[in-house]
Amino acid sequence: MGLLIVVLASIFVGAVAQRIAGLGFALLISPFLVIILGAHEGVLMVNVCGLVSSLLIMFRVWKDVDWSMYRWLAIPAVAGSIPASIAAVFLPAAPMAVIVGAVVLVALGASLVLARNSVVVKGNTAKAVAGFASGVTNAVAGVGGPAVSAYAVMARWPQRPFAATLQPFFVTIAAVTLAVKLTMDPSQMPPFSFLAWALIAAMIVGGIYAGERLQKHLRDDHVRFAVIVIAFLGAATAMVKGIFDLLG
Repeated sequence: MGLLIVVLASIFVGAVAQRIAGLGFALLISPFLVIILGAHEGVLMVNVCGLVSSLLIMFRVWKDVDWSMYRWLAIPAVAGSIPASIAAVFLPAAPMAVIVGAVVLVALGASLVLARNSVVVKGNTAKAVAGFASGVTNAVAGVGGPAVSAYAVMARWPQRPFAATLQPFFVTIAAVTLAVKLTMDPSQMPPFSFLAWALIAAMIVGGIYAGERLQKHLRDDHVRFAVIVIAFLGAATAMVKGIFDLLG
């Protein structure tokens, strides 16, 4: 019960961040769920929750979605998700925990550097590379946002269509990853009861609702800073735990 409460609290906070900033759900909860549930189950749980939260948000921001951008990101992402999902099924838990922590730390560090960078990228190749990288990192670590976020910063993609377009994008890569992983190894699904799943769904809905209310009173940059700080702490903890497990 104690672990479930921590899982529910993490999911609620992640859903709030996802609604306000368009991303942050996986960055926030992935390291913590890996610590609580184990590497494989934790990442799979992130994919499940990410799919549900993005699906719910998607219909609320539909009019702002850039479908041309979505296609350029999603098709390469699917191409990267399938082989990466297969590889992740066979990756031992301890190295996977280290990878999750490392991916989040590197992604956060890169986002801080890029935020101060004046480089501007153009063209469809950059979109495809960002999409492919996002598909791979989502399959292995449950974190698909940093690659496309880095692209958005360097392409000067406005926040509103960026946040909206990411929702169908996240739905797509989460669905592909879950389909591949559960087909190959159904036992990776966390063994929660029906009541626990219902509470998880309620936390996602409640977090989205709270995020919509808070969005009017909070600045995006403040939310992103809070997401980065929490994610850094979680990623470092997950990475340290994985290293200790590797050392036996």
